[in-house]
Amino acid sequence: MSHENTLDARYRRLFGYRAGYLPRDRRSLDAWHQDLKHHLQANAAAPIRSDAVRKLAALLEENAILRMDVSEMIAQVPPPHHSIHTQAELLLALDLITKTAPLYNEDPHKRNAFPMSSLFAYMMMTPAGFAAFRDREFNRALKDILQEWCQYLDSPESAHVLNEDRYGWLSQFAYQDMKLYEFAFNRAEPHWGWKSFNDYFHRELRKEARPIASPDDPKVIVSANDGNIVTIARNVQRTSRFWLKGEPFSLADMLNRSEYVDLFVGGYVFQSFLSGANYHRWHAPIEGVVRDTHIVNGLMFSEAESAGPDPSAGTLSEGYDACVNTRGLVFIESPDPRIGMVCVMPIGITEISSVTISVKKGDRVAKGDELGYFSYGGSSLCLLFQPGAIDHFTVPAPPPQLGGDASSGPAIQVNAQIAVAR
Repeated sequence: MSHENTLDARYRRLFGYRAGYLPRDRRSLDAWHQDLKHHLQANAAAPIRSDAVRKLAALLEENAILRMDVSEMIAQVPPPHHSIHTQAELLLALDLITKTAPLYNEDPHKRNAFPMSSLFAYMMMTPAGFAAFRDREFNRALKDILQEWCQYLDSPESAHVLNEDRYGWLSQFAYQDMKLYEFAFNRAEPHWGWKSFNDYFHRELRKEARPIASPDDPKVIVSANDGNIVTIARNVQRTSRFWLKGEPFSLADMLNRSEYVDLFVGGYVFQSFLSGANYHRWHAPIEGVVRDTHIVNGLMFSEAESAGPDPSAGTLSEGYDACVNTRGLVFIESPDPRIGMVCVMPIGITEISSVTISVKKGDRVAKGDELGYFSYGGSSLCLLFQPGAIDHFTVPAPPPQLGGDASSGPAIQVNAQIAVAR
């Protein structure tokens, strides 16, 4: 396989590509990098505005090993795809992103709405990049930068891209592509009532758009989210080599060694993938009592390098992300002991700015009640069931040949039936 073909294969495995927020044509990514290069050259003397980016600069100054990895991952990017040549340019680019709201593009071959994924795309594919993005200090620094960017996307200043122009998120094409007709808004208000870009991103559905399947039948289990099924795994093990094909889930790692791990050994993992156009709030798949909730701070831009260009690499990456990425854990105990405990696990990937849990320990939830939401960024979600809890799933597992593209699995909708309990 040629070098460019290898890059194409790895590029198609990146979450931003699979989510539809990086261009389908890699040449458009290269064009974005050229525009960035010109901008950096024109602003080379500009001071860094972001506190979080300045802290990353200090970290790189103090940590020689990390400085080496970051320098090497920049140097290892193939010359035709370079826009960043120095750490100073990388810092300036990150500073720019913290005050940027992404534009919409109706052409998926040119759509480039994940600026940090665009910035890191080629770096993530390098040997040094694999090491750098697994470095905990580097990851924490990037998380701080993303949180700062999230604050901008939460602000009214970011709403300027919510317009009806060609590159606006309310354009006629975007209205159909993003299925805005399913959501609550008011065209008479500025930006149709959305106060910020993130307000638009985790927009609320009209209730009639997602009716709850069999609301009075506790044996009917519903989807927690919109998306596409990645995999339905059975007999999941306490620990496994989650970075290898065939062993994608390791319960102890997924659940951060929670006291509930043993309940799920031998059970099921139902994993789905959310694209940019999906509804980004998540709901209770069963009725019950919330026994515990917390956020596990993890990685964001790390890839399972052992996946390589394998056709099932997309599915493998989803399992890897479930074990190492930033994620939420919401444990709900059913009143039916045959169902027992269910864990809802929203997973942040790449640009994820926030996993927000809106319920707390002790809350009683009905099937279909909202549990939380994602702010702007990539995302996946796992449902974990105890062994013997499921009689049968009522949605199909994705065929093996579709495993390389997580967005091509069977579609699911929040509150729709996915399984029947015993």
